[in-house]
Amino acid sequence: MARSDLKDLSLKELEDFLKANEYPAYHARQIFSWVYQRGAEDFSFMSDVPLNLRNLLESNFYIGRLKLVKRETSRDGTEKFLFSLEDGNAIESAIIPTLKRKTACLSTQVGCRFKCGFCASGISGWQRNLTVAEIVNQLMLLNSLVSPERIIPNFCKLKIGDINIESKIPKFHRGNFGITHIVFMGTGEPLDNYENVLKAIRIINSPRALGIAARRITVSTCGIIPGIEKLAKENLQIELSVSLHAADNATRDKLMPVNKKYPLEKLIAACKQYAKTTKRQVTFEYILIKGMNCDLKSAANLTKFLKGWDCKINLIPYNPIKEFDFAPPAKLETLFFQDRLIKSGIRAMIRLPRGTDIQAACGQLRYYTD
Repeated sequence: MARSDLKDLSLKELEDFLKANEYPAYHARQIFSWVYQRGAEDFSFMSDVPLNLRNLLESNFYIGRLKLVKRETSRDGTEKFLFSLEDGNAIESAIIPTLKRKTACLSTQVGCRFKCGFCASGISGWQRNLTVAEIVNQLMLLNSLVSPERIIPNFCKLKIGDINIESKIPKFHRGNFGITHIVFMGTGEPLDNYENVLKAIRIINSPRALGIAARRITVSTCGIIPGIEKLAKENLQIELSVSLHAADNATRDKLMPVNKKYPLEKLIAACKQYAKTTKRQVTFEYILIKGMNCDLKSAANLTKFLKGWDCKINLIPYNPIKEFDFAPPAKLETLFFQDRLIKSGIRAMIRLPRGTDIQAACGQLRYYTD
C-alpha cells in the first residue's frame, strides 16, 4: 500500500486512524506537536510515542517536504520562492515583510483554470489542485527560511537623561521571527480547491499545529459565488478578499471570464450576505489598468456597488507581465480614482507594489514544469 503524507490528515482524522488501530487518541496530539511545532521529519524522533506506533506510522505515512529550487530577493525586501513538487510541477510562493509583520503568499493550485486577462497564474493553464500537505508544507518551509537578520529594522527610541535618541539598532519583537500573516493569493483559485484549502486553514489555525490566528489568514477569490456562500457557514474568522477589477460587466467579462457565470450584481449580493452572516468586513481588490478601468466614470460605477456598506477596496496599479500589453495608470489618475471613491464614503487604499523587480507582485506568480 502506498504511503501518504501525514500532513494530509486533520487532527480528527489522525485520531480516528489511531483508534482504528487500537491506540489512544491522545497520541495524535503528541504526533501533531512533533510535526508542526518541533518540525520533526522522521517518526524515529518522536521519543514519547510508543515504538510500535512509530512503526505503524512509518508503514502508512511519510512526513513530506517541498524542495526549494530558487529563491529571489527584491529591492524592497520581498522574497519569491520556487518549489518543486513530487510530480515534476513547480509552484511559486512569496514572503512580503513590513515593520510589524511577515506575510506568506501561498499557492493553492498548480496553475489556474480561470485565466484572468492580466494574471500570469493561468497562462500555462491548470494542472491540478494542491494537496493539503503541499499547501501546509509551503508555509512550513517558508517559515523555516525566515531569518531575523533579513527583517526590516524597527528603530528603537531611547532616552538618556533629558535627551531623546532614535537608535539605529534593530528592535526585534517575538512575532518577527516567523510568518505572522497568510494570504492565499498565489497561483490558483482557493475556492476552486475548497476542501483542501479549508482543511489546510484549520491545521494552520489549530493551536495543536501551527496556531496562526484565523483573523491573520486571508482567502482571495476571483468571485466563485458557491464557494463564498459555503465559506460563510464555516464559522471561521478568516478574512475574505474578492477580485473585482472592473465596475461594469462588459469590462469585467473581458478581464475575468468568470464574470460571465458569476456577474457583478450577483457577486456583490453574495459578498453582502457573507458580511452579514460572518460579521466580517469584505475587502475588494481592484487592479488599475491604463485606458480600461481607472477613469472617473469607472470610479462612479464602482461607488454604485460599494457605497453604503462596510467594506474596503485595495487599488493596485497594474504590475507588468510580458504576455500582456497593459500598463498602469499615471500616479495622478490613480489618486483621482481613489479620491472619487473616498468622497463617496468608501474606504479606498492604494496598495504599493511589492516585488515587481522579481515578478513577485500581485498577478505575477506562475507555475512551471520541469
